[in-house]
Amino acid sequence: MSDETKQTEGAEEISEPPTNEAETQETPEISNQDPIEALPPEYRRRHMLDFFRRPRRRIRGHEDEDDSHKYAIKKAVSVEGFVTLAVVLAIFVPIAIIMGFGNMLNTLFYNAWDLLLNTCFYLMGVAVVIGALSSVLTEFGVISLANKALSPLMKPLYGMPGATSVAIFSTFLSDNPAVLTLADDVRYRRYFKRYQLAGLTNLGTAFGMGLIVVITMAGKGVREGGHVGLAVAMGVVGAILGSVLATRLMLRKSKKMFGKDEDAVPDLEHTFDAVNQREVRKGGAVQRFFDSLLEGGASGVKIGMAIIPGVLIIANLVMLLSDGRPTTVGENGEIIKLAYTGAAGEGVGLLPWIGNLLATPFSWIFGFSTPSAISVPITALGSAGAAVALVGDGVFTATEIAVFTSMCMFWSGYLSTHVAMMDSLGFRKLTTSSILYHTIGGIVAGFCAHWLYVLVALLF
Repeated sequence: MSDETKQTEGAEEISEPPTNEAETQETPEISNQDPIEALPPEYRRRHMLDFFRRPRRRIRGHEDEDDSHKYAIKKAVSVEGFVTLAVVLAIFVPIAIIMGFGNMLNTLFYNAWDLLLNTCFYLMGVAVVIGALSSVLTEFGVISLANKALSPLMKPLYGMPGATSVAIFSTFLSDNPAVLTLADDVRYRRYFKRYQLAGLTNLGTAFGMGLIVVITMAGKGVREGGHVGLAVAMGVVGAILGSVLATRLMLRKSKKMFGKDEDAVPDLEHTFDAVNQREVRKGGAVQRFFDSLLEGGASGVKIGMAIIPGVLIIANLVMLLSDGRPTTVGENGEIIKLAYTGAAGEGVGLLPWIGNLLATPFSWIFGFSTPSAISVPITALGSAGAAVALVGDGVFTATEIAVFTSMCMFWSGYLSTHVAMMDSLGFRKLTTSSILYHTIGGIVAGFCAHWLYVLVALLF
């Protein structure tokens, strides 16, 4: 090809007028089809079980798997509406028949009022104090010190950074929400990956109200001999073993969801080595102390408000299903059950009834020899303080004291606080898994406490 031909072709290409992008864009077609369409066959054939499933539906342009949208679109009338109505009726109609409809409503309302005043505000006070203390510890490097010193222990045991030990001590000295006041501080979150932060609820709750439980149980007398101090010590060891299991199960779940490399505090303007460096406030030591003290306390108030819905709803239901029917003692010493009055704390006794049905397996797993022993860990599902109050002096054996110590500390009312804690940490989707793993961990903790005490008692 000659040079003249090449120049001519080049000139023709240059001389072509530029096209307008707006003109070349295709005009979107206006469709009169239903905006809800079935997913394509390629999407539905991702799994063999999809053959047996009904085709999933989505809004055109907004797939139902998109996490950026809070809501999805479903039919106005669907099966889940009838199922939900049936479940609600199946729960509350029998309770209303037993207690009376008016008494049931009054009990629900008075329970909520009592929980708000005596439980939620108490937990808020705990959160404020622990929040202020943890903020000061973070500001002046105590948590950084604990992270470096205890990482060789916490990493192989729990798969968590050494800073997690501060959460354990905080909940042991106070209650479960102490975890939230720590995790609310961005500087504390820097020590964690995102999947590790999801396991903080299970780990912290496993030691909730531990100091109160240990001191109370250590002061109880036992029947049939045995050493109370040894029983309490084995209970603490059992709680530690259960916490390892529950935390590891939770990390296994969260790691699959978030991966192992995503930071708990991503996209920060100032990045640094969180292990060898720390971030502090500007100003002198006195100013930093008061700023951290007040800001930590304010964070505790926010956390205290966040846990109110979970406590008032979950703990209320647990109390309603527990045994709270008013009774009196007759002339011959027999217990006479009275009619329901609609007061706070009344219940239908479903949970203790289930416990009595499972008395035989529980006697082997936990070593319970007293029928009423099962009511203690069941009550701990809603409140560890209420569960400890059920333990009489000289009523239970040392083996049962070991199990009570372990399970009351490990569960420590987690049904009342777990939902709110997971929600506050930003892991609402993992709440069900977290509750399941904590239930399993509590059973394992009680089992280990029982058999560890039996073994140690035989040896010594």
